[in-house]
Amino acid sequence: MCEDVHEQEHPGIGRRAVFVTGAAAALTLSTVSFASAAPRERRTRTVRGTLPPGSPDFVYVPVEIPRGVREIHVAYTYDRPAVPAGTQGNALDIGLFDERGTELGGRGFRGWSGGARTEFFVRADAATPGYVPGPVRPGTWHIALGPYTVAPEGLSYEITVTLTYGEQDETPRPVYPPERAKGRGRAWYRGDCHLHSEYSDGRYTLARIAELARAAGLDFINSSEHNTHSAHAHWAGLAGDDLLILLGEEVTTRNGHVVALGTDPGTFVDWRYRARDNRFGRFARQIRRAGGLVVPAHPHATCIGCNWKFGFGEADAVEVWNGAYTPDDEVALADWDGMLVASVRDGRDWIPAMGSSDSHRSPDVIGRPQTVVLADDLTREAIQEGIRAGRSYVAESSKVSLSFTASGGRGEHAGIGERLRVDRDTPVTVRLEVTGAPRCTVRFVTDQGVLFTGDPLPVSGAGTVEWRTTASYAAYVRAEVRHETAAGPLPGALAAFTNPVFLGR
Repeated sequence: MCEDVHEQEHPGIGRRAVFVTGAAAALTLSTVSFASAAPRERRTRTVRGTLPPGSPDFVYVPVEIPRGVREIHVAYTYDRPAVPAGTQGNALDIGLFDERGTELGGRGFRGWSGGARTEFFVRADAATPGYVPGPVRPGTWHIALGPYTVAPEGLSYEITVTLTYGEQDETPRPVYPPERAKGRGRAWYRGDCHLHSEYSDGRYTLARIAELARAAGLDFINSSEHNTHSAHAHWAGLAGDDLLILLGEEVTTRNGHVVALGTDPGTFVDWRYRARDNRFGRFARQIRRAGGLVVPAHPHATCIGCNWKFGFGEADAVEVWNGAYTPDDEVALADWDGMLVASVRDGRDWIPAMGSSDSHRSPDVIGRPQTVVLADDLTREAIQEGIRAGRSYVAESSKVSLSFTASGGRGEHAGIGERLRVDRDTPVTVRLEVTGAPRCTVRFVTDQGVLFTGDPLPVSGAGTVEWRTTASYAAYVRAEVRHETAAGPLPGALAAFTNPVFLGR
């Protein structure tokens, strides 16, 4: 094999500031070119540069691909200098677009690994997880750099591109998991709709996720890799009568993350925009056109870029419990309760809540928490309809089960996500049956706040709690099951909570 190494500095990238008018603005660097070569030969180019603080969110390195290329391989490194306390260091994401271009929402996307990998390859018959196999056609490809954070002294990088020449193999036809599992008819089904594998920044294999999902008592999961749909075609052999596998993406923008839940197979949703760019609505509509749900994830998470800033006007549901219960989940729960109050006040639709594990690797627990959905069957459409309608509750594990109802004096009855249509002063009995929550406390929360707190459940974890109210006193009621607190006035961590039952006509 012949290897031609050429080093190139990117001109025009120094320690000067880069000013942009919108976060979607991008910097395109000088082109890296390759000559033709004989089959089985390899050619390598290495480029270096420095990105200053204030760089655009995305920087593109054009790579001119000649005819006769079989494989593209990219490796990169960047410096990580020590920085003062409270100052962000360097973090550089990477991905690839083919000759069809880098247009927002276009067809050129070929993969994204964020900061999870230092190298990747793409060829017709295979690709690194996170990337999409397919023909290597001649033209201008682009390596996409995402300077997530940049140290005060700048971010110096080195990219090595290696082309292998030769005849291309055939691209395999993708096979996707079925949209239906055996199911139990109309029943409560347990799922985890936000988890990660080696196809983005996780460490779990897909097979391990499926194994752990079954062990956690789940009936369905949703594939939600960061900014790539590349795992979709690898789930088919892991689904079964006992496990429905939905396909989606965690659209990871610089102003928050949103789970595309249950989209059509092969759907890619772009993420290269901020709230100020006014692009999110376009891609939320794309998710729905592809048959998916729009679910803002961990809206009050504290990591850079994780806090949700797009508003909730496009949301079909909101993830208020993400992984192990933490203070930012408590804030998200309170914020969602405020949205319920606003929906009652303004007479508009309400947004259901859900929870997911966001598992990446051990010791992350798949199925903690899990969303339990009342659905007509174990199918993609039925599960989504149950989530969209709010016929669901969130539990920390399959050990916890809830039954939550409201009833009037004349046989009127409503369950989670439904409305009990009674007059304002009609007595209403709210009833919660719990199993699997030893020593936990039940609270009933209304548009006025917490209006009832029960005694701790017995060590068996099972119990029934009732409360009487009226529609004039409580526009809605939802239930929380909380663990004991060690000390102080703060409530304990959640063991489970329900979407509300609404009261009144």
